[in-house]
Amino acid sequence: MNHFNTLCQQYAQILNGGKPTIEHGVCSVEFDRDLDVTIQSRPSRGELHAEVMFESLDQEGNALNMGETVILEEEIPLFISILVRNGIIISALHNHWLYTEPTILYLHFQSVEPPLTFARKVAEAFSVLN
Repeated sequence: MNHFNTLCQQYAQILNGGKPTIEHGVCSVEFDRDLDVTIQSRPSRGELHAEVMFESLDQEGNALNMGETVILEEEIPLFISILVRNGIIISALHNHWLYTEPTILYLHFQSVEPPLTFARKVAEAFSVLN
């Protein structure tokens, strides 16, 4: 378990995220996106986050890696192109809320590979966001 804790800490460092959380064998790193958004003309900060996680680490060092982020419409093409170029599966792109200004969507992505490899790929994609 100590190896898992160390791996989780390294994962968070690569992602420049906050303190990682380990619960039920899942290493999760959350961070907020600094966006000015209104939902139904009301300021909102509660739904402007990203979360990246891994679980099910096998003997070869591969894990199920997953992520979700709020994303602005204009950020989508470059962000997705980096993920796809790096072999990460885009599993969903959708809205959660109606009447947002600017338009915000939520992108889900995943892979099975070593967690630190995934973290580096995702960190590269996050580096192009506003």
